[in-house]
Amino acid sequence: MKVKNTILTKEAASRKLERLALEVAENLNGDDSELIIIGIKNNGLVIANNIAALAKKYIATHIKVISASLDKKNPSEVILSERLNFDDKNILICDDVANSGKTLLYALKPLLQAHPKRIQILVLVERMHKQFPIKPDYVGLSIATTLQENIQVEVNDGEVEGAYLQ
Repeated sequence: MKVKNTILTKEAASRKLERLALEVAENLNGDDSELIIIGIKNNGLVIANNIAALAKKYIATHIKVISASLDKKNPSEVILSERLNFDDKNILICDDVANSGKTLLYALKPLLQAHPKRIQILVLVERMHKQFPIKPDYVGLSIATTLQENIQVEVNDGEVEGAYLQ
């Protein structure tokens, strides 16, 4: 059994999500365009739903959450849960951990033919080993790790239970 080295407790993750939602709201202050949040399945969708619920306290505009499904090891195809018109909308892509940046880069693929007002990226945990030119706009926790270490975010019943370094 691998030892779990806690980097975020449930309480700390909850505070980070609240802060992230507030940052998103502050950034969108005065912008009445719809906000579409795309959560990368599975944990990214939990993060997206949490951010949407928390941001509704601060944002008057309509918020819609959809999911993006892709094979994180070989992300050639990205399937959105719903086909939407992304033109002139604010887009927020959410995931649990930004490792190399590959998943987040491929999550942009369905948006390439659209003309959104802006596209931003939110992650709960960011690692410092980027191989692709992706820099999240909103980060809950940034951590330097070795290439051999793995960050695992655990979710249960729609809530983030914590994050661990393995």
